[in-house]
Amino acid sequence: MYRGLLLGLVFLLLIPDFRLKAEATRSGRSWLPASAISRFSWLPALAGRTQGSSSQPVRATAPRVDFERQIKPIIDKNCLECHSTEKRKGGLSLATYGDALDGGRNGAAIRPGAGTRSIMIQRLLGRIEPQMPKDEDPLPSSQIALIRRWIDEGARETPGSPPAPPPWEAPMALTHPTVPPVTWTAWSSPIDRFIASDMSKRRSAEPPVIADALFARRAYLDLWGLLPPPDALEAFLKDDGPDKRERLVQALIADNQRYAEHWISFWNDLLRNEDGVSYYSETASRKPITTWLRAALESNLPYDRFVAKLLNPETPGDPDGFLVGVNWRGETSAAVTPWMQASQNSAQIFLGVNLKCNACHDSFVSHWKLKDAYSLASYFSPDAKLQLFRCDRALDQYAEPGFLYPELSRAPSSSTLDARRATIAKIFTDARNGRLARTLVNRIWLHLFGYGIVANPDEMDGKPWDPALLDWMAADFVDHGYDVKHLILTIMTSRAYQLPAVARPGEVPARGYAFAGPEVRRLTAEQFADAIGTITGEWSVVTEQGEVGNFAREWRVAATNLTRALGRPIRDQVTSVRVSSSTTLQELELVNGATLATWLSRGARNMLGQLQPGPASAFSEVVAGRSASTASFDVDVSRAAKLWLIVEDNGSSAPERNKAAWADAELAGPQGTVPLSSLEASESSGLRAGTGPIVLAGSKEPVRGGGLRVPTPSRVVYDIGGKGYTRLRGTVGLENTDVGATLQPQIKFYIFTAEPDLERLVPPAPGTPLPGPAPLTTASAVVDRIFWYALARAPSPEERAIAEETVKDSAEGGRLAPTGVADLLWAVLMKPEFQLIY
Repeated sequence: MYRGLLLGLVFLLLIPDFRLKAEATRSGRSWLPASAISRFSWLPALAGRTQGSSSQPVRATAPRVDFERQIKPIIDKNCLECHSTEKRKGGLSLATYGDALDGGRNGAAIRPGAGTRSIMIQRLLGRIEPQMPKDEDPLPSSQIALIRRWIDEGARETPGSPPAPPPWEAPMALTHPTVPPVTWTAWSSPIDRFIASDMSKRRSAEPPVIADALFARRAYLDLWGLLPPPDALEAFLKDDGPDKRERLVQALIADNQRYAEHWISFWNDLLRNEDGVSYYSETASRKPITTWLRAALESNLPYDRFVAKLLNPETPGDPDGFLVGVNWRGETSAAVTPWMQASQNSAQIFLGVNLKCNACHDSFVSHWKLKDAYSLASYFSPDAKLQLFRCDRALDQYAEPGFLYPELSRAPSSSTLDARRATIAKIFTDARNGRLARTLVNRIWLHLFGYGIVANPDEMDGKPWDPALLDWMAADFVDHGYDVKHLILTIMTSRAYQLPAVARPGEVPARGYAFAGPEVRRLTAEQFADAIGTITGEWSVVTEQGEVGNFAREWRVAATNLTRALGRPIRDQVTSVRVSSSTTLQELELVNGATLATWLSRGARNMLGQLQPGPASAFSEVVAGRSASTASFDVDVSRAAKLWLIVEDNGSSAPERNKAAWADAELAGPQGTVPLSSLEASESSGLRAGTGPIVLAGSKEPVRGGGLRVPTPSRVVYDIGGKGYTRLRGTVGLENTDVGATLQPQIKFYIFTAEPDLERLVPPAPGTPLPGPAPLTTASAVVDRIFWYALARAPSPEERAIAEETVKDSAEGGRLAPTGVADLLWAVLMKPEFQLIY
């Protein structure tokens, strides 16, 4: 009876507070208000008396959460579909207690003693997207609260176990670890001795290295980004010297130009450097640093000076574009100002510290605070004192220059921007800052081996699989004056680099990773494209301002549908690791894409000496949509029988919205002038509808002579032979600049007086990155060139028979057929043996 009255009383008193329960449950807080807790403090005593117990209140201590009994069943039911030992999405497995503590590519998922700061809790609550379990209903709040309590209690393996250790955090200063003794005789370099000391625990015999041809192919691609020429490969294979591999690497890295033209893509990705990209808004900004970067790589500028120049550009020609950043539509939020971008990017690129979250608010997953990002940004901002914005809401708080690690921080000599930039450059390159060297060493190792010593190159607080190896290499790098080429040579002359490539079986575990050799890697987009140029002599052509018409390596030209599909990033963000997995878009471009098909067709004709260069244009001009620019033309047409007026788009996400116009276009001759619009075109891809006078963007006045409204792209052809016209005059431009695209297009206008090569409107200037092949005249020569260049080997007898039959035209008496050569090129380029670096 008393118990029933007691429960009824509790129910009546709590009715006003029921509404608090739902909100508090979502937030993980106790849903009882303080007033209720206070007024029910007597209940335990009353309950005890009703049962005849002592009048003293009983204080019960809740038992610790049991991982095996209470937490693991929740994980097994909701998480293992994606985070099992086999799948490891994001590098994270939750299959075992140890796996859960190891975390994934984004670092520790669990921070013992700090449930709120743990990524696991943030994901479960949806504070970090995507919310987990992904694409499923969220876990009940009671289960999330239980997991958080387990973590707060120390994430113990059993209730009686000691608290789990905190996540690994890299020390600041470099150490000089003792190099292990020699395990296998040939493994004598310091890198090899570290690797062998661990590998020998798993295998008794020294592992074999790859064959000479595979080593040469790997070395050429890693240092030059190019395939080894067959004659150079043949000489290397015939060389009997025991040190020939080291000599090859030294010779390749000594070619400053080819080294720079390959490694510039690695740095462009990291530094967000891209040429020829303009943006929609007048307040948007971007400034390439290509000229400086290429020179820095060619001269092997020491890395500490390289970083200092980026952070403190002092003299004309210095790379101030890095600090300008990338603003797509101007400064739309506090987190995308140039100085905040400089704060985030410099920390990520040079220190392996992620400040993305705390550029808006205190990080949920690390100890970095909002003020940390602003303090670092203060070194780069026009104002030394920055007001803080939390999620774009102004706070009554201010940050002054301060470094992420107080032991290295120092005050600028004055409040000027020059002084602040000089100070932060000195802090980053301070000899005590071991993170600078460790981060680059890890990035280079990842680039050459496919898997970093620290798995996530942007989270250098992740535990290395061999901390001593990482620190030895970083210390050696510093001891050799931050010489990047020395670092690359040290790696590439090791036996570890020469091991056969191993395939990654899905996501690699953070704990228990065992080095077995370089991972199988895909050719980059630039390597794939340059390989076509190398084999066929048909290279990409620069069509941007500055080097228009030059044959060039792929890094120098704008991205195409093909290279985007092959992984070339849009460099609006720092790209540490390119996506290399196969995608549907990639497969479509390789199998049925117009870019590759056209390239192979031209390449095949070039190999056979059947590709004739097209005529030069009589007029070519690029009109940038955002700037509302125009260009006038006055072309001699006295010897022309036809005119080709062509418009192309470059870089717009909505080319059909570009309203191009040939304005004031008229033909002049002895009898006077005739508006071009009065003539009937013999060929046309269509004219753009429109009435009224043409008004070009940037002008308020209509053009006086009318003209042609054309879509983008378009082609219009006129027959003018025998009509006595001598000049074609007018102006090109757009009728609109608001095309609704983030990336602003560059519209290209061409006039030809002879039939153009529509596959390549800009005829290339003489000279190619590599000497072109002499025209091939036999099927055997064609097959040999393709196989030796693409695969670094001769074809098998069966392959040769099929390939030679493919390149011949049976209907033409067995003569070489360009279509057959193109088919063979495509078949070989589709082989994993070509696309992968073993």
